[in-house]
Amino acid sequence: MSEKYKIAIVGSGPAGLSAAARAGRRQISHVLLERAPYLCSTIYKYQKRKLVMATPVILPLRSDVGFEEGSREKVLEGYDHGVTEAGTNVRLNAEVAGIAGSKGNFVLTLGNGEKLEAENVLLAIGLQGNLRKLTVPGGDLPFIQYSLDDPDEYQNENIVVVGGGDAGIENALGLCDANNVTIINNQAEFAYAKPPNAALVLKAIKEGRMQAFMDSQVARVEPGMLYLNTREGEASIPVDRIIARIGALPPRQFVEACGVTFSSKAPTAVPEVSEAYESNVPGLYIIGALAGYPLIKNCMNQGYEVVESILGNPLAPADEPLIQKKIDEQKLGVSVSDLIEIVRERSPLFSALTKLQIRELLLQASVHNVAAGNVIFERNDYTNSLYAILQGSVEIEINPSNPDERLALEAGAFFGEMGLISGRRRTATVRAKTEAALLELPRNAMIRLTRSVPDIKRQIDEVAIVRQFQTYIAPGLGREDLADVLKVSSIVAFKPGEVMIKEAAEDDSVFLIRSGAASVSRLVDGRDVVLSYVPAGHYVGEMAMLTRARRSATVKASVATEAIKIEAEAFRALLKTFPDLQSAVENLVHSRGIQNAREIESARSDRRGSPSQLMEFLLQQGMGEATDVLLIDESLCVGCNNCEKACAETHAGISRLDREAGPAYASVHFPTSCRHCENPHCMKDCPPDALGRTKEGEVFIDQGKCIGCGNCERNCPYGVIHMSYQAPPKPPLWQWLLFGRGHGPGEDPATHDLHLGAKKAVKCDLCKDIAGGPACVRACPTGAAIRVKPERLFALAHERGR
Repeated sequence: MSEKYKIAIVGSGPAGLSAAARAGRRQISHVLLERAPYLCSTIYKYQKRKLVMATPVILPLRSDVGFEEGSREKVLEGYDHGVTEAGTNVRLNAEVAGIAGSKGNFVLTLGNGEKLEAENVLLAIGLQGNLRKLTVPGGDLPFIQYSLDDPDEYQNENIVVVGGGDAGIENALGLCDANNVTIINNQAEFAYAKPPNAALVLKAIKEGRMQAFMDSQVARVEPGMLYLNTREGEASIPVDRIIARIGALPPRQFVEACGVTFSSKAPTAVPEVSEAYESNVPGLYIIGALAGYPLIKNCMNQGYEVVESILGNPLAPADEPLIQKKIDEQKLGVSVSDLIEIVRERSPLFSALTKLQIRELLLQASVHNVAAGNVIFERNDYTNSLYAILQGSVEIEINPSNPDERLALEAGAFFGEMGLISGRRRTATVRAKTEAALLELPRNAMIRLTRSVPDIKRQIDEVAIVRQFQTYIAPGLGREDLADVLKVSSIVAFKPGEVMIKEAAEDDSVFLIRSGAASVSRLVDGRDVVLSYVPAGHYVGEMAMLTRARRSATVKASVATEAIKIEAEAFRALLKTFPDLQSAVENLVHSRGIQNAREIESARSDRRGSPSQLMEFLLQQGMGEATDVLLIDESLCVGCNNCEKACAETHAGISRLDREAGPAYASVHFPTSCRHCENPHCMKDCPPDALGRTKEGEVFIDQGKCIGCGNCERNCPYGVIHMSYQAPPKPPLWQWLLFGRGHGPGEDPATHDLHLGAKKAVKCDLCKDIAGGPACVRACPTGAAIRVKPERLFALAHERGR
């Protein structure tokens, strides 16, 4: 038996590297065991030149190894230098096959049979485990690989990338400009990819830079040919190379064999560890992604902290002061550890999370201590966070015409999920019934959480279906009244342009739109005529349900849309039980019938420039998800460009609109400028949460938080966000006039090569902090530029038909 180490570290990812460096600096006996022939296998296998982010930005780094945002190569170089400087004892090509024993007497068996002893063991092996391999006939052919080092090494090849996750998408994008690339996704959409990656791959497919087979599976592989099972049958693709990025088998079996227990049987569950990262096996510590902390900076902090804890110098986690400050500001009188326990015990929504996962959540959350009677948010606010009640109670004003009609929620419940799901205005005013301690979770954090923890998404959806039904269809009915309908209701997702209801079809389900929007159209004289626009919070399909007739119109999703599908028989039974509800639905059917008849008559009498054509144009341009649109009346515009100049002058020389770009309809021009979408695409994946939204609806970028990653620019489908250098301080006007210093009025400061720092994202913020409102509108000398709510545009379209 070889030397006995104080600490054996298994895995040389960011957490393991940081732990080994700390042990080296402290000059204690240790060994860092890595099964690969190189350090930090996960980052090493990234594509060359991939950007590695150092988030969360607000979290300080606590490690003997340096780390900052940079390319894959720069990060790896820094790691190599750091572990060398710290004097770490590294063993590469040393795979650990088993761990046995207990604190003070662990035995680690390596793959070659060698045994090592250690007093303490740190597991920092991540979640990747062993790469999944193609198990189909021909899956062992030599032109199949499971990683991609440098895309530039491949030229003019037929390459198939199997896998619609982030790794597969990034590989396909890196290869497609120099090769004929096809990506295979076994899902109908890129649901498991980060939004920016999904947007980029869909753009590449649309532009013809790569081909895609969706909802398809590999059937077999033969030399030079790949065969697929698709929805249309078998398909074949000629191949020179296959890159399979189909995930990895998690190391749960290995970890459980070491005696470690997991928090649940769920596939996404992680081991439960103490605040010192110790598992249920004394002396065996788990850090990094395997403990539920996937971000690099968090992992490195843990590696440093766990070594200090083993040496008898326990440190509060690096995020402790940040979270404690939030608690103290609200005068809750508890510690961070106390709050973690309160969240676990009192909020069933987060019961599946470990203490470390809750700690990470608290770093992103806001804590509120609200006095009785105070408003938490108001009806029609454009906020979209979710609240969990930790103590006390709140009241929801469910009837705007009667403030006394309220629903009480007690500790353990959550609210705000409807704004979270739809991104639209709040549907009710919520007040504190008693003094209440609340946890507010920002939209981005909740989206990431529901993506990674299915149980949380399930709980939110179950509650949301009930509340959405009560809010939009059956106010005043309780859950018991709706039980039979809810039992046969389900959530259905639709892609943009996908048909929800087909004209003349015989089905009769009702769809309650909970996010997104839809258009209603009918065939009139052989052409499709748009009759109306239906946003989230409304339902469609009630005519066929009520009359049992064929569908009278076609309903299509205008944007990505989710709807609650309600089975007709259960709905009809509900109407029989509650006559008032039946009268309300009948009245809606009657009014929609009259409206549709007017639109059809208008379309027949005025084929060109009809209201239906205007509505169709607006929907095609994405106006259905906008909240505030800049338009220019070309009949009044004199081309002075004062709007752009005023925008630039108001925002340090950088204009946020392009007057000449953008679509037009008749004399109305929609320049390229932010529409402040109800469900902003730009906010879907902002690592530092730099994108915010005021309760009035303005979407803005906090330049102090922005790290210039460009995710928002890539996610925006309307091209209204761009990356720009920070403008230099502008000299006084007289210096520009006399000496030509700085940039002139409306002039781009970048043309003077005086930019400072790195590029950051910029977009219209509706001049939210400036008295008088948008500068572009105020600067227009003819009144041609105006800001208008899209619902007013749709209303005008209807009015033209009357």
